Amino acid sequence: MKIQLIHPPVYINENGLTALRPSLPLGLAYICAVLIEDGHDVHVIDALGEAPEQMMPEGDIWRMGLSADEVVARVPDDCDAIGVTSMWSYSWPIVRELIHKLKERFPDKPLVCGGEHFTAVAERSMQEAPIDYIVAGEGEDTAVALFRALELAADCSLIPGTYYRDQSGNIVKNESRARIKEIDKIPWPAWHLFDVRAYDANKFVTGIHYGLTVPILATRGCPYQCTYCSSPGMWTTRWYAREPKDVANEIQRYVETYGANNFPFQDLTAILKRDWVVDFTKEILARKLAITWQLPAGTRSEIIDEEVASLLVASGCRSLNFAPESGSERTRKHMKKMLTDEKLFRAVRASVKSGLNIGVFLVLGYPTDEKEDMQATVRMIRRLARAGVDDVSAGFFFPLPNTEIYRELETEGKVELTDDFLKLPIYVHNKYMTDARNYCRVLTAKQMTRWKYWIVANFYFNCFLFHPGKLFRILWNFMRGRETSKMESFLQETRRKLTLRKNRKVQVAVEAVEEKARLAEEQVSST
Repeated sequence: MKIQLIHPPVYINENGLTALRPSLPLGLAYICAVLIEDGHDVHVIDALGEAPEQMMPEGDIWRMGLSADEVVARVPDDCDAIGVTSMWSYSWPIVRELIHKLKERFPDKPLVCGGEHFTAVAERSMQEAPIDYIVAGEGEDTAVALFRALELAADCSLIPGTYYRDQSGNIVKNESRARIKEIDKIPWPAWHLFDVRAYDANKFVTGIHYGLTVPILATRGCPYQCTYCSSPGMWTTRWYAREPKDVANEIQRYVETYGANNFPFQDLTAILKRDWVVDFTKEILARKLAITWQLPAGTRSEIIDEEVASLLVASGCRSLNFAPESGSERTRKHMKKMLTDEKLFRAVRASVKSGLNIGVFLVLGYPTDEKEDMQATVRMIRRLARAGVDDVSAGFFFPLPNTEIYRELETEGKVELTDDFLKLPIYVHNKYMTDARNYCRVLTAKQMTRWKYWIVANFYFNCFLFHPGKLFRILWNFMRGRETSKMESFLQETRRKLTLRKNRKVQVAVEAVEEKARLAEEQVSST
C-alpha cells in the first residue's frame, strides 16, 4: 500500500520570550518505520523541513513551513491512503485547514490522523474536520493494524485504539489498545525520509544545539499523575525502558550515518531507575562515543547523586532540566508533583558539582496560586541560583485538554474548546499575561505578569552575583554564535528571528518594486 504521511506546518510566536523551537517529528518517524517494516511504500511530506524559513503572518503569530495548498499539491494522485500527525493542539487551525483541503482533492482516499492532539480531543477533531480514522495513544501497533485493514478492505471497526465513522457518519470510539511492553522490538525511527540536516542548519532542536542533532526516545510513559500533564491520557501511567545497549546502538548508528553528535532525549521521564542510567552511561563510555546528549524535558531528581551525575558528564551529558514547577509545597501538592525541596537541592548540588548545565521549569498562575505561593517560588529560585543553576524558564499556566486540571476547570465553566483556547500554549512565554489567559483564581493577570518578571530577575541577579563567570560565558558564546545554555539558546534564536524579519522586509520591498515595474510595463503596453 502506498501511504503518504504528512508533518504539517506549525505556529510560532516571534514575540515569545523563550528558546523553544520546533524539532524533528520523532513520533511520525516511528510510525514511518513500523509501516515500512510491515511492507508498505511510505512517503513523507515534511512541511517544516521542506520550507524551514517560510513564514506567513496570522494575527499576532506566524505560520512556519509549507502552506496547506503547497502540501496538498505535493501529494501524489496514486497514493492509497493519507496520514496526518499533530503533536501540538495549538496548531489545530492549521492542521484542520490542511485536512479539509486534502479531503477536497482526495475525497475517496482514507484519511488517518494521529498524535497527542488527536488523542486528547479526538471527537472534536472529527467533528470539525473530515477525518476518517484517528489512531489514539501509542500509535505503532494501531497504525500497522489499521493500514493493513485498509489495504485488504477489511472491517476497521474492531481495531483497538481507533476512532472511526460508522455508515451513518456517527463517530465511534473503539476500546483502548494496551501499551507496547517490548519496546526494544520497535524499529528505530525512519530518519532517511526526513531532511535531518535542514533541521540542524536552522537549529530546530529540542533543548540546546550542541551540534548536528537527532532526537532519541529511550523510555516511554511516566508513572506519575501530575494534574496539568497529558501523559496519563496519552501513555497511561506505565513506564517502559529500552535496553541501554539498544539505545547506544541507535546513537552509534546516527553517528556513523549522519555524523550526528548531539542527542536530546525526548523522554517524559528518562531518569527514573538508577540502574538503567548507570548501565546506559557505562555503555556509552565503553564504546568511546564522542557525543553530547541532554535531557531537555523536566526530569526527576530522586536518583541523581554525585556518582550518577559524574557518570552523566563522563558519557557526554551536558545539560538537564528539573521541573519543580513551583516553590510552594502547597501548589506542588495540588499538582500531584511528587517532589520535595530536599530531593531537588540534593540533585542540584550533585549536578552542579559535576559540571552539568542545569535549568529549571516553573509554571506561574496555577489555579490555586496565591501571593504566598509566589513568595515561596521567589525564595526557592534565589536558592537555586546561588546553588549554581544556570537557567530558569517561567511560563504562564495553561490547561491542556484531557488533563485532570482541565476537567476541574471545565466543571467550573472556565474552559471551552475554541481555537483561541487551543492556541494558549503558544502564548505562555509572552511578555505579559492577559485576563483572557489567566486561570488563577486569586491573582490578576497584571499581578502574575509582575510576579513573572520579579521571579526571573531574582534568579538571574543572584545567578550572576554569585557566579559572575556565567555572564561572561553567555556574552562570549553569543558573539561566537554558540550555545551551551538555555539563555544562550534564547539569544541565538532571537538573532535568527531578527535576521528572518529583516530578510522578509527586504523581500517585501523587492516584490513591491517588481510589482510597480510590472504595472508600469502594462501601462506602456496598453498605450
